[in-house]
Amino acid sequence: MEPQARSVTEHVEHALALVTPLPAVETDLESALGSVLAEDQYAATSVPPFDGAAMDGYAVRLADLPHDGSPVTLEVTGDVTAGGSGLAAVGPGQAVRIMTGAPLPSGADAVVPVEHTSTGRFVAGVPRAESSVTLARRPRAHIRCRGEDVREGDLLAHAGTEVTAALVSALAASGAVRVPVRRRPLVVVLSTGSELVPAGQALGPGQITDSNGPMLAAAARASGADVVRLGPVPDDLAALRAALDEAVRSAGGTGRSGADLIVTAGGVSAGAADVVREALAAPGLGSAGGPGVSDVDVATVAMSPGKPQALARWRGVPWLALPGNPVGAYASFELFAHPAIDRLRGEQGSGRRRPTLTAAASWSGSPGRLRVVPVRLVPFPDDGAADSTTASAAGVVPAGSGHALSALAAADGLALVPPDVEKVRIGDPVQVLMLR
Repeated sequence: MEPQARSVTEHVEHALALVTPLPAVETDLESALGSVLAEDQYAATSVPPFDGAAMDGYAVRLADLPHDGSPVTLEVTGDVTAGGSGLAAVGPGQAVRIMTGAPLPSGADAVVPVEHTSTGRFVAGVPRAESSVTLARRPRAHIRCRGEDVREGDLLAHAGTEVTAALVSALAASGAVRVPVRRRPLVVVLSTGSELVPAGQALGPGQITDSNGPMLAAAARASGADVVRLGPVPDDLAALRAALDEAVRSAGGTGRSGADLIVTAGGVSAGAADVVREALAAPGLGSAGGPGVSDVDVATVAMSPGKPQALARWRGVPWLALPGNPVGAYASFELFAHPAIDRLRGEQGSGRRRPTLTAAASWSGSPGRLRVVPVRLVPFPDDGAADSTTASAAGVVPAGSGHALSALAAADGLALVPPDVEKVRIGDPVQVLMLR
């Protein structure tokens, strides 16, 4: 009798139990891009660091400008440019030419934009010629005050936040030079199957090109990991054990000591040639003897495609064994391996959006199992505009046959149809794991 199927949620929990966040390393800001902060980050300095001009114009004293907006003529006594010392001072009846980003001279409390003065405009490269300027009070002061964006000591980002280009800018502006981030995981991807040959190699009888290896390697990179790809490995136990040993010690030119996670595709079902199941059934043996596989957890997961799954450790390294069906392998990666990589990276929560969209076509479910369907976005209703964040404006339809690679290539997301749904009908709400 087939064992009771495990739910997808339960298998996610088992997969996450295999991994823990990687140690923190300190790196420069640009190298931190795409990594996850290991500690909360606070501003070392205020942004802006001084009161400065928000417009090109004249720094003035508001006390010299009538409240009724009447124009006055002031003596022009100096210039301040961005990067200048700001030593110029503004006294009664005076104005100082000032450029955007320049520090505000002492005594000034407003900037009047040049286009609202008798000068009209400044000409690049032409020194000041005017000795006076006529201007009037404006509704805004056009000053960026010290610390109006960020004050020294303000929290910029929590631990667990992915470092983006925008965050790099904020950290740099506030005085950061180096930041602590979680080390990027090294994921080794390995495809199995005697029928597989590498891309670009001529196919013999009964052979197909390995698509799982490149696909899962690309998916792991997109998840924020460094990747080494091995294989394809034939359906031979000794060859698989040797490949797994290579995975454990492989750094693939990354300068690293070995894998943090192994992800395999294929050989995990119940066929006579399913070599991964054979390796999982022989604990304690590596390719050269000694400790090999441990913590084996072979599971039937209530999902379609992707029913056969296994978790283990090979020489202590977490190992996620995914099925060989390409759509099932990809769905399994997104549901199980991606969250495991997120945890290794130290990311808080899942970065994947799962909006509830509207079915714009009907399709069958898989009673008793979560059905994973590659879908694409379409306008729904017909006169609406597709918007991947708004259920009322975006619909989804199957991207093709559920087991076809072409459906994955065309998909904007994976619809997750619950086990209790026999049929999805037009207008039904559908949760979609977004891929684009």
